[in-house]
Amino acid sequence: MSLFGLFETRSLNNPAIPLTSAALLDVLGGTRVDSGMLVSEKSSLSMAVVYRCTSLISSVAAALPLRTYRSGTKDLVPSYLLDNPHPDYTSYELWRLSYVHRCLWGNSYLQKKRDSVGRVQSLWPMSPDRMAVGKVAPSDANPSGKVFQYTDENGHRTALTSREVLHIPGMGYDGICGVSPVRMAAQAIGIGQAAEAYSAKLFGSGNLLSGILQTEQRINQVDAERLQARWRSMVGGLSRAHDVAVLDSGAKFQSLTMPATDAEMLKSREFQVTEIARFYGVPPFLTQEQHRATSWGTGLEQQAIGWVKFDLHAQWLAPTEQRISKELTLTNVDVKYDIDRLMRGDSVARSQFYNVMRQTGAFSANDIRDMENLPPVEGGDTRLQPLNMAPLGTPPAQMGTTGGGNQAGGPADNGPGDGDGGN
Repeated sequence: MSLFGLFETRSLNNPAIPLTSAALLDVLGGTRVDSGMLVSEKSSLSMAVVYRCTSLISSVAAALPLRTYRSGTKDLVPSYLLDNPHPDYTSYELWRLSYVHRCLWGNSYLQKKRDSVGRVQSLWPMSPDRMAVGKVAPSDANPSGKVFQYTDENGHRTALTSREVLHIPGMGYDGICGVSPVRMAAQAIGIGQAAEAYSAKLFGSGNLLSGILQTEQRINQVDAERLQARWRSMVGGLSRAHDVAVLDSGAKFQSLTMPATDAEMLKSREFQVTEIARFYGVPPFLTQEQHRATSWGTGLEQQAIGWVKFDLHAQWLAPTEQRISKELTLTNVDVKYDIDRLMRGDSVARSQFYNVMRQTGAFSANDIRDMENLPPVEGGDTRLQPLNMAPLGTPPAQMGTTGGGNQAGGPADNGPGDGDGGN
C-alpha cells in the first residue's frame, strides 16, 4: 500500500486518527461545543486571552538567543542554519511562526531544504492544517517510521518522511502528534466566545439606557423628540447639578439598571480568561488580568520567573532544543536557549548576589560583566579571596597564615620566639 493509502482510509469516526492539526476541522467549520459556538484554531484567536497567550509564548520564545555549544562544554559553535534559516524570514519570524503553530494546532512542521550533498540549508514552514501524520514500520531509509502527507495550496499531495520534515510536537498521548490546545480548551473558548456575543447583543439592545420618560397619554414622534430634548437640556451639564427638573403632561422618569443576572454573566467572563490561560500555563497577570494580582513588584517578579522555569522552558523551549539537536546539528553539538536574562532578579538582588560571589572568590569581575553582557576589562579575570577567614577554632595569632595571607600593608604575624615578646 502506498503512503497515500495510509491516510485515505481515515475518517472522523476512526479512533486511530491522532489528535493532530488536520484540515478536517476547517472543512467542518471547527468543533461545535455545547455553547453552540464553532471553535477552530483560527477562530480562537478572536478570543483576547488566546491571542495574548499565543503572542506571548511565540514572541518571547522566538526572541531568545538560540546558541549551539560543543557537547559538554560552553564553547560556542557557529551555525549558519540557525542564524539564517530561511531566504526571506528572519530567525525570529520563522521560530515565532513555529511556536504559533504549536500554540494553536499543537504541532509545528518545517520542511528541510537540502543542498546537493544532503546538508540542510534552510527551513520552510508548513501549515499544520494541511498536514496528516501516520506511522509505518521503521526502515533504514526512515528509522523513525513517521510519515507525512502534505497538501499544498493547489491540492497537490506529497508524501514525506522525517528526512524532509522537522516535526516538533507538543504534548500528546499517541507518540505521533501533539494535542491541539485549542481543541482541548474548546469548551472554555466556546463559553468565552458565547459570552462576548451575548454581551455585544446586550449592549446593542439598549440595555444601557439611563432611564425612560413615561407619559400618561399617547404622544406622536415630534412631541416625543421635543420632550426628550427638553429633558436633556434640564439635566445635562455640570452647571445644572442639583437643579430641579419640571415635566408636564404627566411625564415621569424611571431609571434603568442592568439586571443582576446580566452583571453576573459579565463577571463570569473573567473566569474564562483564567481558565483558558491554564491550558497554556500562562499566569493571569501576563494576560493583563491584574485585578487579583499583587502590586508588590517582587511577587510578580517571582511569578514571572516561575513561568519561565516551569512552563515556558519545560513545555515550549526544551522540546525545540532537543529536536533541533537531534535532527539539525552534529552529534557532538547541543542547542540551548539563553534564558539567563529572563531568570534574572531585579538590579538590587543581582548586585547583592554578585557582591557575595565576588567576595567569596567564586566570580571574577569579568565573570560578572559577562553575565551583564558587558565586555571584559584588563585584569578582570583575577579572583579575590577573603583575608579574615580561617578554620573554626584557629588561634587568632595563626589566622593570618591559616586564613590565606595578611591584609595588604598589615604587619606580619610573629611566630614563637620572634619579636619583642619572644623568649
